[in-house]
Amino acid sequence: MKLFASRLGKCAVMAVALTAVTSCSLVPRSGPNKREIYAGSVQREGDAFIVAVNDRVSRATAVVPALGFSSDFQNAGQLGSDTIRPGDILALTIWENVDKPLLGPEGQVAAVLEEVQVDGAGFIFVPYAGRIRAAGNTPEGIRRIISAKLEEQTPDPQVEVRRAAGDGATVSLVGAVGAQGVYPIERPTRTLSTMLAQAGGVTIVPEIAQITVLRGSTTGQIWFQDLYDNPQLDIALRGGDRILVEEDTRAFTALGATGTQSRVNFFTKDLSAIEALAQVGGLTPTNSDPTGVFVFRNEADDIANSVLGRKDLTGAQRMVYVLDLTEPNGMFMARDFIIRDGDTLYVTEAPITTWDKTISAITGTLTSADTLSSLGGL
Repeated sequence: MKLFASRLGKCAVMAVALTAVTSCSLVPRSGPNKREIYAGSVQREGDAFIVAVNDRVSRATAVVPALGFSSDFQNAGQLGSDTIRPGDILALTIWENVDKPLLGPEGQVAAVLEEVQVDGAGFIFVPYAGRIRAAGNTPEGIRRIISAKLEEQTPDPQVEVRRAAGDGATVSLVGAVGAQGVYPIERPTRTLSTMLAQAGGVTIVPEIAQITVLRGSTTGQIWFQDLYDNPQLDIALRGGDRILVEEDTRAFTALGATGTQSRVNFFTKDLSAIEALAQVGGLTPTNSDPTGVFVFRNEADDIANSVLGRKDLTGAQRMVYVLDLTEPNGMFMARDFIIRDGDTLYVTEAPITTWDKTISAITGTLTSADTLSSLGGL
């Protein structure tokens, strides 16, 4: 009788264990399986469109952020390196062919005015010549004006005007550059690329460097690599431009049976699904299902309509793209499919993994049942 009760107790424990493990939700795992994902499809009254990736889908979804400068930026001509602007510094040297000059002590050959700053209204003051309009002029133009003014008071004055860089035409550079600061626009640094070089260049990986130029209320943005690949994008600078160099902020999330589960930043301008998998350690050989690589994304309605061959969808659509790496061209499909900012890359577990976990749960429970049975026998 005691033996019967012991076996009955053991069977009861086994029945409870089998009931528990038959429910997949009780088996530890990294996320939903393929069956559960497909259950959320529109075809099964869910709210997500599940699409197998092929060449047409890859082309329709290959949308990379379009960065570039508007025509206003590109059509702006370079500033004249000799044009005087408010805030610039001028140096004047004036020779007079007399014994008692106007601008210097008796016997002095030349009068030197080392730092004459152009005021906010664009004027400078020269003794005996008065207030002179300098902004918009060139050093040669100012020289002629001063000479004409002084000729009325001293015979045949000789005037030299030199322009030094002041704060009249400067740009500010901040972010990932060698030396942040305010730089004057001079003859060698009148374009974006030369000004970046003047500031020590970018200090981050060039492939993910973005350059933003703010000019008044207008903003332009470009990839650093594109700046050198397309010389026409090397825009001319204007005084007051603000230049920001920063790392690409795009990222995707990797979950499931991958080497790493985390939020991952892009390391290149165009990131494919196969590169994204490699970036997180690839598929784990012990539990990943190569037929169940999913990309979850909220897709714009125009792209969703193109992918699905429809015209009636409006607003962002929930899309689930499926990659089967075991297909003959599966690796090529993954190489050509572009990952975008905010995507979730999810890899399901292989069925054998779930089975192994179930068996482990059963065998573990049976061991516990044997222990309880032995205790009951005591």
